[in-house]
Amino acid sequence: MSDEILSKKAQAGDENALNILLSKYKSLVNKIARSYFLSGGDLEDLIQEGMIGLYKAIIHFKDDKNALFKTFANTCIKHQIQSAIKIASSEKNKVLSSALPIIEQFQDDDEEGDIEILIPSLLPSPDDKLLEKERLEEIKKQIKNNLSDMEWKVFCLYLKGYSYNEISSLTYLNKKSIDNALSRIKNKLSFLKNDN
Repeated sequence: MSDEILSKKAQAGDENALNILLSKYKSLVNKIARSYFLSGGDLEDLIQEGMIGLYKAIIHFKDDKNALFKTFANTCIKHQIQSAIKIASSEKNKVLSSALPIIEQFQDDDEEGDIEILIPSLLPSPDDKLLEKERLEEIKKQIKNNLSDMEWKVFCLYLKGYSYNEISSLTYLNKKSIDNALSRIKNKLSFLKNDN
């Protein structure tokens, strides 16, 4: 049964169809949530917001627009997470208009991918993109300088949404080493919390 049909059934009240879609797309939610970074943010909260976005996608999907359910779900999940990040930033007495989504390429030798980072800006205007880009480059440089080559590779793969198994096969590290590396990375990047 296609996702589009499952969505129609879920909209008609079929709990089983709803649960199938929620379960099927949970890994997509995890992958999208991992690609967002907000200093002091919590991954679990972003995953929950992503699941809310997925639920909204299931309930509001209409197949008369010639779009695949997966495409629609992807958009809804991202939108929900981005909205949650903006709200969280405003709750910390930050002006909403100063939050700029910036897409940056994190590259290593084997893999490439876009990682979207939301950085609450202290600039008076969001129109000043050049200064914001320079700020992002400086933060990226600080992160890279604080991490070993192995930690940088693990960090990039983790932000791209790779699982521990996938990171293990790409880096030849065991899961415990990856977990330890991520703990060290979190401690080393604590300077970002006070940087904003």
